Amino acid sequence: MRVLAAADKFKGTATAAQVCAAIGHACWDLGIDCVEMPMADGGEGTLDVLGGPNRTTTVTGPLGTAVEAQWRLHRGVAVIEMARASGLTLVGGATANDPIAATTAGTGELINIALNEGAKKIIVCLGGSATTDGGYGALRAIGTPARLLAVDFLVACDVDTLFTDAASVFAPQKGATSSQVKLLTGRLERLVQVYQEDFNIDVSTIPGSGAAGGLAGALAALGATLMPGFDIVAEENDFDDALRDSDVVITGEGLLDDTSFDGKVVGSVLSYAREAKKKTVAIVGDIDEVTDASQYADMQVVSLTEKFGAEQSQQQVLRCIEDAARELLK
Repeated sequence: MRVLAAADKFKGTATAAQVCAAIGHACWDLGIDCVEMPMADGGEGTLDVLGGPNRTTTVTGPLGTAVEAQWRLHRGVAVIEMARASGLTLVGGATANDPIAATTAGTGELINIALNEGAKKIIVCLGGSATTDGGYGALRAIGTPARLLAVDFLVACDVDTLFTDAASVFAPQKGATSSQVKLLTGRLERLVQVYQEDFNIDVSTIPGSGAAGGLAGALAALGATLMPGFDIVAEENDFDDALRDSDVVITGEGLLDDTSFDGKVVGSVLSYAREAKKKTVAIVGDIDEVTDASQYADMQVVSLTEKFGAEQSQQQVLRCIEDAARELLK
């Protein structure tokens, strides 16, 4: 038997690499071949599964103060996780944020540096942003943005939100009041006109252009291709080849719910595995009781909370994952 361990992080308790390693340990104990392939959906944690950071650059943080942002440049491929330059956690969360002033300038500075250093492919991972500036801060930080037309420019995006809906959908999570949401929406509507005039593209019609407060739309105006984050990670890591060579794929995440099947890792792994006609198992921390079980009727799911209890599954999550995998594979 050949196993592919392709799991997401268990948020707050284990990284994707740790989860896959725990599954790998169980396979090793049983004498089973296992390929460990940590996965992500394009949001926070994607940089880690694409090789991890190997550079740190001082850039403009979301509220204007300098931050040390980690990113990656290897063999001409740059990976930038916008949360590390323009993320909500950098300002201390929604209550400490200034949703009107928050800027994506730092993310643009990283893109600019990647271009200056000769990147031939740039992957920008969205998610966890503090901003609703329509990506204007990032755009202004990129010197001669036409250079991006000469590189393979991808944006990992796992939502379909339109550009002018970004404020109403996401800004309240970033600390915006109802009056601020209206102000931000007006600013986004004006930027639609600006991008149309400057780049001859109507970002308001592009699915996903509202991701990261409209940053996705601004980057699309500069020539970026918006793609599901999982698909980008799968392509970079040769997931299709590893899946083809496996008999069983084991995935997982902290909480299985309906969003798990909307561009997230578990649902995406299941979709790929269905097409490849491979058996799929998911080890999860817990299952939301309102989750539509028909979405995973053909996938075996093990809940650590149900199997080991809430306390043990949280405090000893890696041991529980390893034990669950070992039992599944015996």
